Amino acid sequence: MKWEGISEFVYVAEYESFTRAAKELGISIAQVSRQVSALEKRLNIKLFYRTTRKISLTEEGRVFYKHCRGVLDGLDAAEQAISSLQSTPQGKVKLTAPVTYGEQQLLPLINDFIVQYPDIEVTAFLSNQKVDLVEGGYDLAIRIGKLRDSTLMAKKLSHRTNFVCASPSYLDRYGAPQTLAELSTHNCLLGSVDYWHFKEGERERNIRVSGKVRYNSGYSLVDAALKGLGVVQLPDYYVQKYLESGELISVLDDFREPEEGIWAVYPQNRHLSTKIQMLLQYLQQHLS
Repeated sequence: MKWEGISEFVYVAEYESFTRAAKELGISIAQVSRQVSALEKRLNIKLFYRTTRKISLTEEGRVFYKHCRGVLDGLDAAEQAISSLQSTPQGKVKLTAPVTYGEQQLLPLINDFIVQYPDIEVTAFLSNQKVDLVEGGYDLAIRIGKLRDSTLMAKKLSHRTNFVCASPSYLDRYGAPQTLAELSTHNCLLGSVDYWHFKEGERERNIRVSGKVRYNSGYSLVDAALKGLGVVQLPDYYVQKYLESGELISVLDDFREPEEGIWAVYPQNRHLSTKIQMLLQYLQQHLS
């Protein structure tokens, strides 16, 4: 009796939606609603604020959620411990990753992994915002660059390099910048931030840049650079093939920052099952 409604409550809390919770659990919306209502009645507390537009946890609901999430994680760890005895990985994997890196590099490899191990089920949420792994029930996240969250365990999968580059036509017209200060005289193609990363000697530098173009799409920035609109700084997986073909020219190479790590991170208390260990090993092998 004590277990009834717990899974439904946790899923509604995490997705802030009865409809989404029902879809994830594979049951009807009515069943989710009944179970949550029965749980509230049994506990004699209100777990959610409900409006026509939004569902959110009450203060009591937040406290109850933290404990219930821990209980479900414990059950998941118990199941993973049993599945780790099996030679063939199977079961569900839930992960998150940055959008473009996930689309270009990560998910094609995960598809290959599923082909090799068809009993694996994967749910991937691509977002450039850092999500809470514990609250979201994620097994792992792929993150790029310096890691600042010491509460997570990390495994390095690969690395990336940022290049500053421009088209030959642009460089013919305006010349190639030779120093970081000269960037102020160039049209810099901007993404989501106003500064670019460099290393000058032993010192890391964040140089504020400006220009006439700002896109939150790496593909669009590459297209602008190819058409001679300006200078751009982007990771290798955007520009490598154009650098090799000569359609883009790398500049300011002496100031290029060191390679950034690409990491798989996961909660400290999350037991790494066979399926997760094998997936990480597969990604490390094919990304490096």
